[in-house]
Amino acid sequence: MGKSLTQKILEDHLIVGKYESGNEIGIKIDQTLTHDATGTMAYLQLEAMGGDRVKTEHSVNFIDHNTLQIGFENADDHRYLQTITAKYGVDLSRAGNGICHQVHLERFGIPGTTLLGADSHSPSGGGIGQIAIGAGGLDVALAMAGEPFYLICPDVVKINLKGKLKPWVSAKDVVLKVLEIFSTRGNVACIFEYGGPGVSALSVPERATITNMGAECGVTTSIFPSDYQTRKFLIAQGREQDWVELNADSSAEYQKVMNLDISEIEPMIATPHSPDNVKKVKDMTGLVVDQVCIGSCTNSSFRDLMIVAEILKGKAVHPKVSCVLAPGSRQVLSMIAINGALAKLIKAGVRLQESTCGFCIGNGQSPASAAVSLRTSNRNYKGRSGTLNAQIYLVSPETAAAAVITGKITDPRDLGIKFPTIRLPKKFFIDDSMIIKPPKDRSSVRVVIGPNIGEIIKNEQMPEELKATVAIKVGDKITTDHIIPGGARMKYRSNIPEYSKYLFETIDPNFYERAKKTKEENHSNVIVGGISYGQGSSREHAALCPMFMGVKAVIAKSFERIHADNLINFGILPLTFNNESDYDKVGQGDQLEIHDIKNLIMKGEFLKVKDVTKGFEFEVTYKLSERQKMIVLAGGTLNLVTGK
Repeated sequence: MGKSLTQKILEDHLIVGKYESGNEIGIKIDQTLTHDATGTMAYLQLEAMGGDRVKTEHSVNFIDHNTLQIGFENADDHRYLQTITAKYGVDLSRAGNGICHQVHLERFGIPGTTLLGADSHSPSGGGIGQIAIGAGGLDVALAMAGEPFYLICPDVVKINLKGKLKPWVSAKDVVLKVLEIFSTRGNVACIFEYGGPGVSALSVPERATITNMGAECGVTTSIFPSDYQTRKFLIAQGREQDWVELNADSSAEYQKVMNLDISEIEPMIATPHSPDNVKKVKDMTGLVVDQVCIGSCTNSSFRDLMIVAEILKGKAVHPKVSCVLAPGSRQVLSMIAINGALAKLIKAGVRLQESTCGFCIGNGQSPASAAVSLRTSNRNYKGRSGTLNAQIYLVSPETAAAAVITGKITDPRDLGIKFPTIRLPKKFFIDDSMIIKPPKDRSSVRVVIGPNIGEIIKNEQMPEELKATVAIKVGDKITTDHIIPGGARMKYRSNIPEYSKYLFETIDPNFYERAKKTKEENHSNVIVGGISYGQGSSREHAALCPMFMGVKAVIAKSFERIHADNLINFGILPLTFNNESDYDKVGQGDQLEIHDIKNLIMKGEFLKVKDVTKGFEFEVTYKLSERQKMIVLAGGTLNLVTGK
């Protein structure tokens, strides 16, 4: 039997375990990616582990999230990151050089290698034929220290593309169609592997758009083959030596095969407040638009911005629309400046933002109250934009540009203009001067730590008997943005006691005081959740801050991969209702007890939870490897690694 591309790369990097679907395996990590929203904690954790340099082949930290420096906190963190990366032998991409996923794809991604990124959209690297996985910062710190990355050996789903995209339809529409089919849940421990004749016409940036938003399906990653298109991209980046041809065997077998004729796809749109609430654009036409945001790591390549520039050429931004553009990298910004496309955009009335995550994470460009905002980014969770009641829609660059002109949602096919033909240059603009290489002699590097950067906080060991209060009960599809907000609050990401004050603030602003009171009474807290708890961002603060507030367990109907791993890493038990109807019986404020918890977990037996308040018992299950059992009972990974 032949092998899938996924199997070939994972087996080539296998360190622990056997490649069998459902097994826990440990793989060697070649490259890591961190940024200023996740990097500070990751490097503090790396320091706590000891050692004097990273052990990966290539590690890069990007300053791309918190570049709106209101107050000293972000600037202090950036100074810390510049010094700590120099100390440990890590490249640093300076603020303004671009968004991590776009820049890494352009300058560092290598087909056939593994990348572990402290960001959920790290699967962008799958567009270049790389196994690129998003994870919490602590897992990335472990990888930088030379430890394997552990994951469930995946079910590989083949998405067989055929046909060719029609004019006015782009890669964003393809991945929105995939989201419509697979949804944002139920895909844990899966990898999407793209193949078929329809792949050949998709450029690497187009493929990266698809693998980037595959993260919204909850898969471990997505990957395309490394072929002629990959080689052409790497030649344009001056990196032909990094190319290798990689394909699945023709006889490879998959757990599931889905055929998708991309010639039948129409312009698509994700409606509020989830990326899988997908409809056809033509079914939403006429809705008045207040704001259009173009860019982010999903759709800010040279091709994407050139399409927008050509559509807006000689036209003007609608008087009632605010339009902002965030190029994905300095490379892209330089190229559209050199060829005149940027001038067309500015002349049309488009506002220019830095090459940063910006509006995607709620750092700037928050819409007006109840405004309709069309965005080419990847998430439209409620409140993520910085405006709680804003209505965020996800669209392609073509559909975004159409709304810029008309002031309403418009099928771009109805603009009545010829579809622009964009030819990618044979050579891209290359200037790596804003990537700071570590010094050859790192012995004299002094790490600068600002007052907002706190110490590493560790958990206590799991008690023999767990007695806890349900601090909050939440519903289905709770994202890490719901748990701990991004945007302006992210400047506290290095200060866990301060950041913890904003836990669940968009759902229940009283959570912090309630959990604090329970903690001060030397009593533990528990969170109760619904289906697909922990969607979205990889930010480990959504586990780290609850741990600081005395949370010992989260009981939910189901979990998403990265968040469940983060909970375990910080000594919090991810427990699943054995009978989902028990979710309805448990209430906020209920007193829960689990007896003999440590012994039962080591034996792998069901846990019985007693609701003392309501006088009933219910069973919960858990999926923990022997390694994970040791971690969670010890109170977290750092306790094991540092021997404390």
